[in-house]
Amino acid sequence: MPSLTVENYVKAIYLLCLDNSGPATTGAIATTLHISPGSVTSMLKTLRESNLVDYTPYGGVTLTDHGEQLALRVLRRHRLIELFLVQTLHLSWDEVHEEAENMEHAASDFLVDRIDDYLGHPAFDPHGDPIPKADGTVSTPSQLSLAACSLGTEFIVQRVIEQSPDFLRYLQERGLTPNAEGKVVHCDPMSRIVVVAIAKEQVTLSFDVSEKIMVVESMRPIQQ
Repeated sequence: MPSLTVENYVKAIYLLCLDNSGPATTGAIATTLHISPGSVTSMLKTLRESNLVDYTPYGGVTLTDHGEQLALRVLRRHRLIELFLVQTLHLSWDEVHEEAENMEHAASDFLVDRIDDYLGHPAFDPHGDPIPKADGTVSTPSQLSLAACSLGTEFIVQRVIEQSPDFLRYLQERGLTPNAEGKVVHCDPMSRIVVVAIAKEQVTLSFDVSEKIMVVESMRPIQQ
């Protein structure tokens, strides 16, 4: 059975590769896991020996098929636990990430499958991230950020890629949660400001915030 450390590494590498659409760097992994680059380099050699990663010094890191399947198993546990905590124990979306981080390594695949059955085989977690299926498949999430939308774009919030409690509460207060519908009414790359109309209110966001909100373009007119 893979250790907690191994599971954290493959999960971090998977998410970094997904968000960057390319190999993860040693520095990015170190930042994500809050450890030194030297420790990451040593661990990557171990993961390569276990056929979990493809790694060459200064060349970035990707997961092997074996490593990706392990990462998806960990993400499946994490995201189903998050949703279970929200729907069953009524925790808020800003409370469940850290709890799921602690529980994901202890829950067996059998228990996670039972949670999946109980919840009706949901497709997304509370933050809009896709939940991998038991067979190891997962849908591809949107890579379009709100910051990349042009003026007049009508959108639906799909997911949020930062899950710190303060950030999630900030979005909650402004109505920017998964499935919320809105429209870009002002976009100024020079001042790095985006203004969106959502729930009949206008919300001003920095580009730094907007880049962490992933959306899909709406196929129907949105009433504001």
